Amino acid sequence: MPNPNVSHYNTMIRAYSVSNSPEQGFHLYRKMRLNGIPTNPLSCSFAIKSCIRFSSLVCGLQIHARITRDGYQSDSLLMTTLMDLYSNSEKPVEACRVFDEIPQRDTVAWNVLLSCYIRNQRTRDVLCLFDNMNFEVNGCEPDNVTCLLVLQACAHLGALEFGEKVHRYIEEHGYSDAINLSNSLITMYSRCGSLDKAYGVFKGMSIRQKNVVSWSAMISGFAVNGYGREAIEAFEEMQRSGVLPDDQTVTGVLSACSHCGLVDKGMTFFGRMTKEYGIVPNIHHYGCMVDLLGRAGLLDQAYQLIKSMTVKPDTTIWRTLLGACRVQGHVSLGEQVIGHLIELKAEEAGDYVLLLNIYSSAAKWEKVKELRKFMKEKGIQTSPGSSSIELKGVLHEFVVDDVTHQRKEEIYEMLDEINQQLKIAGYVAEITSELHNLTCEEKEHVLSYHSEKLAIAFGILATPPGTTIRVAKNLRTCVDCHNFAKLISEVYNRQVIIRDRTRFHHFRNGCCSCNDYW
Repeated sequence: MPNPNVSHYNTMIRAYSVSNSPEQGFHLYRKMRLNGIPTNPLSCSFAIKSCIRFSSLVCGLQIHARITRDGYQSDSLLMTTLMDLYSNSEKPVEACRVFDEIPQRDTVAWNVLLSCYIRNQRTRDVLCLFDNMNFEVNGCEPDNVTCLLVLQACAHLGALEFGEKVHRYIEEHGYSDAINLSNSLITMYSRCGSLDKAYGVFKGMSIRQKNVVSWSAMISGFAVNGYGREAIEAFEEMQRSGVLPDDQTVTGVLSACSHCGLVDKGMTFFGRMTKEYGIVPNIHHYGCMVDLLGRAGLLDQAYQLIKSMTVKPDTTIWRTLLGACRVQGHVSLGEQVIGHLIELKAEEAGDYVLLLNIYSSAAKWEKVKELRKFMKEKGIQTSPGSSSIELKGVLHEFVVDDVTHQRKEEIYEMLDEINQQLKIAGYVAEITSELHNLTCEEKEHVLSYHSEKLAIAFGILATPPGTTIRVAKNLRTCVDCHNFAKLISEVYNRQVIIRDRTRFHHFRNGCCSCNDYW
């Protein structure tokens, strides 16, 4: 073309933005300006999409500067695309600034901001934004994409009440037939420990609607809540219905075997993967098998499996084995695993904490002292354990010895009363759960104020008798807190559900769904 115009350029930039050479879209945008061809909002939008595709924030910033100079800030579609650029570059603050500049915010703009918050682990802000959307002056309403994003946030936070509100919104606005929303509801309810509601959504779907994602979500839900045999039954029913499993389905089944100690079943499924289903084991499948063997105390077998893997072991595999070493108290193997992580240059604070736990459990206090000194010299800082509980749509978070809650005096009085009642019922603190070299009395005092105990005390204080208490914790729950929750469920006649880093614990009548295997 001797004299291509702005429409021609836009068509080519757009084509490049979805091609295997997205950087050419940005270069063509620059060439367009150098040739004196006036750009328009579409030119900028397609060029930004090219920058997103080849992950260049710097090039995107140049376009943003031009947008400001040319006065295109009033174009909502362009500004939404610009938000997407910042969202994909781990820049949530900049994305929010662009959002605030948009004169007419539509649902797409809200969804981009929600997605940005989820990518940057700001899931609590997602719930606030959903409420703001409903009260937006211009009448902007959440759509099915909004609901998907908010359900994802609810699943991450364990925010059951909020998830139920989104479910009602879905039904009221006619989105119930959307398969992807039904699948997300199954996942959300499962990850909030409400397996009956997850199964209710699943059963409410027709045979035609249930795809491999639906079955996988339900199987994984059974697994993470400790219902391993039900997960296996669902897997067998799925095959009878004619739906072929994928790698996610097998991951769910292997996880179910791991959580319930079904070693032989797990080994059988792992062996059938390639032969019957044509699925080549990936890093997640190997991770499940290492977890399965490690939980069962078969650490040498787990280590040999890692050494024989057809794919290179990643940090997650080694950390899974390290966690098993912590549970089983295997000091020498734990030290070897740390060595592998150091080789990968991927050691993190949590890895050293696990090693500290291994040394502490074995009463190797000199090793503990040396490792703490090393961590201090290297500036390795650990993240504190935290527990959260949702009441009336509000999340309350606690850390050990927390004094920040506005009802802290009442919470500590309630916890002291609970401890007295539990001691009458036979509770004795499991002091091996405290990993510092302290006296028995000091250890018992420290254990008394773990974050999940504070959350449970607040739940008993703030809810009517008989109300289920749901707590989410960012770390693995300790043995002492596990014993504490079992007795709470019996003495106070409450169902207590704790979601720790790896699974759910459903406490009823003094027993746990994990059968003390976790």
